Amino acid sequence: MKAIIPVAGAGTKLRPHTYTQPKALIPIAGKTILSFIVDQLYDAGIKEFIFIVGYLGEKIQDYVQFSLPHIKSHFVYQNERQGTGHAIELTKSIVGNDEVFVTLGDTICEYDIKEVVNSPYSMLGVKKVDDPRKFGVAEINEDGFIDHVVEKPAIPKSNMALVGLYKIKETEFLYGCLHHIFQENIKSYGEYNLTDALDCMIQRGARFKAFKVKNWFDCGKKETILESNATLLKKSGGNVQDAHGFEDTIIIPPVSIAPNCSIRNSIIGPHVAIGANTNIQHSILRDSIIGSYTNLFEVVLDNSLIGSDASVRGLSRSLNIGDNTEIDFG
Repeated sequence: MKAIIPVAGAGTKLRPHTYTQPKALIPIAGKTILSFIVDQLYDAGIKEFIFIVGYLGEKIQDYVQFSLPHIKSHFVYQNERQGTGHAIELTKSIVGNDEVFVTLGDTICEYDIKEVVNSPYSMLGVKKVDDPRKFGVAEINEDGFIDHVVEKPAIPKSNMALVGLYKIKETEFLYGCLHHIFQENIKSYGEYNLTDALDCMIQRGARFKAFKVKNWFDCGKKETILESNATLLKKSGGNVQDAHGFEDTIIIPPVSIAPNCSIRNSIIGPHVAIGANTNIQHSILRDSIIGSYTNLFEVVLDNSLIGSDASVRGLSRSLNIGDNTEIDFG
């Protein structure tokens, strides 16, 4: 089985951070979003990965080759963003006849992945939501099999949203249906969607079983990525790698602090993740994500997302600051 991870999106809802790095490389709870996804699949026995890259794709490629050297990786460029269906079609020559596990590059979920990977059925991950009009939706029969999937229906017949996890055994069938939606120019919201290809497979006789995820962490915008960071830190208990670089500092768990950080006269936590080589002095931080090589001096931050190589002095605000930024409110 090969894993396919589309990471070609521009991540516009997370700007300014995504001006300089892909959304999949945004840090959360001490890891990148992408490393959460890859580690989960690798632990379940999947060793070969196909990354569909586009915007800032060279950064994804550099990260995978440097930080994830233990996996077998392929990179496919989606130069024109025409939807998830178009992205998956680009992987056909690499996949061949192997089974695939498709997971969107901004989707962190908790579920029994080994059970899904080892199931004899093709499977789609679902979760009950309050407003299914924002998502792909699955209509599930009494036996747990899916009768129909539709992308962002105006009048949903189900409140079970597709969470971006797809295990597909009949890959030849999949690529045949992708070819069909291209040939017939079948689009949803102006794009060739994987959802339409999956529905084509179902209507032609493919059987997909639904599996429910326990938790679905939204990493699409500042507010939800901070909520996800807090939840994942609570679950892991945090990780303070450099316990000896702190002076007159109080740590309130759970927090994640990467190596080579210098923290003095500060209060850190709860729910704070700090990248490597960051310098913090005379500051109070809670419910925030701080990038690497960042300098904070005399600041009070709550619910803030600070990029790497940033510098902030003298402030008490909620911030959303990208990489390579310097702010001095003094």
